[in-house]
Amino acid sequence: QVQLVESGGGSVQTGGSLSLSCTISGYTARPYYMGWFRQAPGKEREVTSVATNGDLRFFTDTVKGRFSISRDNAKNTLSLQMNSLKPEDTAMYYCAARIQQRGGDWRRPESYHYWGQGTQVTVSA
Repeated sequence: QVQLVESGGGSVQTGGSLSLSCTISGYTARPYYMGWFRQAPGKEREVTSVATNGDLRFFTDTVKGRFSISRDNAKNTLSLQMNSLKPEDTAMYYCAARIQQRGGDWRRPESYHYWGQGTQVTVSA
């Protein structure tokens, strides 16, 4: 059974930094996509950053230049470094994994089959 466990998050003031980490276990095939999604109260879950099994990295425009993602396949971890945080970054952040390279828009949360429990990030003004 595939499991994703997140750690990190917390509260920070505007302009501060936080890091998130996700450890994946129990898979038989290494996920092609692993990413970080977030969901603020009353809003839909949205992608922030995705890393493929290779060298491709994707960042949504709202976090580009401020967030960085790293993936360590040997350690089965996915990390998100968040800098220059803004109040609008406040949300529950989720780690997600998708095994298949093909199978719908990889930027859409519904195309991911495995999710962590989420970790809260709160940025105060």
